Amino acid sequence: MLVLVAPGQGAQTPGFLTPWLELPGSADRVAAWSDAIGLDLAHYGTKADAEEIRDTAVAQPLLVAAGLLSAAALGAVTPGAVAGHSVGEITAAAFAGILDDTSALTLVRKRGLAMADAAAITETGMSALLGGDPEVSVAHLERLGLTPANVNGAGQIVAAGTLEQLAVLNEDKPEGVRKVVPLKVAGAFHTHHMAPAVDALAKAAAELAPADPKFTYVSNKDGQTVATGAEVLQRLVGQVANPVRWDLCMETFKELGATALIEVSPGGTLVGLAKRALPGVKTLALKTPDDLDAARELITEHANA
Repeated sequence: MLVLVAPGQGAQTPGFLTPWLELPGSADRVAAWSDAIGLDLAHYGTKADAEEIRDTAVAQPLLVAAGLLSAAALGAVTPGAVAGHSVGEITAAAFAGILDDTSALTLVRKRGLAMADAAAITETGMSALLGGDPEVSVAHLERLGLTPANVNGAGQIVAAGTLEQLAVLNEDKPEGVRKVVPLKVAGAFHTHHMAPAVDALAKAAAELAPADPKFTYVSNKDGQTVATGAEVLQRLVGQVANPVRWDLCMETFKELGATALIEVSPGGTLVGLAKRALPGVKTLALKTPDDLDAARELITEHANA
């Protein structure tokens, strides 16, 4: 059973879209998407520097566009389940046919702008904790006033809060945590700091007509499968101000009988977590089109098992 997953913010790197735009028809698709959302995706995906693509309003649509482009390059795929980490949930919603590509990009553009506005209110950020016991780390974060915004499994938790709180964390790590790594994001996503973005996203979602998912859709709110497009959309709205439970998603993949996992571009982060948390599950990250042949082989072996 194949799981198709999409990464979240922080996975982007300068120029990562360049090789994907060389595939037949890709440049035209990206140009049409850019016109639809008023953002030059090709420019930001090929020429912009790390600071420019760190901007939430840019990073989010760029990630969804890359995910859709790389998934389309695989050809027809019938996954046993789809899921996304943070903004990757919008990519996954398009995989599942809940939203068409243009609707997904329109929604994520509004999401990125709303979250950027919310992030501008207070200087906030996120840092990954490597190692340690999750229960010990969560209790420690709460004592420091931080939120465990991403509980990723495989020993990784992402803390979110003000820059001052994160500075204290850097000096006062939870017991057993080897390292605290600042993430390439511009705000404390999935916390109460994002509450102002929820209303804006709810208005944007109300303009859409979601279909029910064609494939099993696993929500990162709680790792549960969601059967209707309306509920997926409702969860996408609330998700911006609530923690991501990727650990529970991986537990669900295991329960569903996953044997392989492919992460769309810019892949790597979720594959790394799966390698540690899902032993025996074959994994592949779509970093460039050079990975497509290996991905197609994996699909042939596992998609219809």
